[in-house]
Amino acid sequence: MRKFVEPDTDTMQLIADHTSEVTLPEKHLLLLEGKPCDKIYFIVSGLGRSYYTDFSGKTITWNFYFNTPESISKNLFATDYRAFLQNNPSSIAIETLTEVNALLFTKTQVNYLIEKSLIYERWMRKLNESAFMNMYDRAFTLLTMAAADRYQKLVKEESHLLQMFSNYYIASYLGIAPQSLSRIRSQH
Repeated sequence: MRKFVEPDTDTMQLIADHTSEVTLPEKHLLLLEGKPCDKIYFIVSGLGRSYYTDFSGKTITWNFYFNTPESISKNLFATDYRAFLQNNPSSIAIETLTEVNALLFTKTQVNYLIEKSLIYERWMRKLNESAFMNMYDRAFTLLTMAAADRYQKLVKEESHLLQMFSNYYIASYLGIAPQSLSRIRSQH
């Protein structure tokens, strides 16, 4: 929180009273495609990913969730933002890849905290802005860059992902087949 706002003791207590800590096992589904999204998870430790199923039945990695100091995309909530905000069915599924420790907020809790705390509201706005910028950059990259350029951008900006996630998930995240990722890696 302190990256964006300076919470006081009352705000910290209010948040603590309206959230819960959860430990989730590896391969646990936090959210299913087509289901309501009324929870958000703030990953404290562990790894997760979101994915969707394309028209041919293939799963495509949409985003990664973790919290490490070197990441530019850390501190994002694991949720389907669109579904959460608009009460629509989720377009993605979210699964844990390792055991995950997280803070769980329900939609009711988020709304309550936004109403009761200006500091929490500011924090949520900053996190939402960060999530928007991350997704905008991801979509723009997928739409405007060749596969080799997308890989080079990943290496330059978030090379730690290559150690954290399998080649299959990385290839899927880049929008390419695992064989294409191997070929691109061998050329660079």
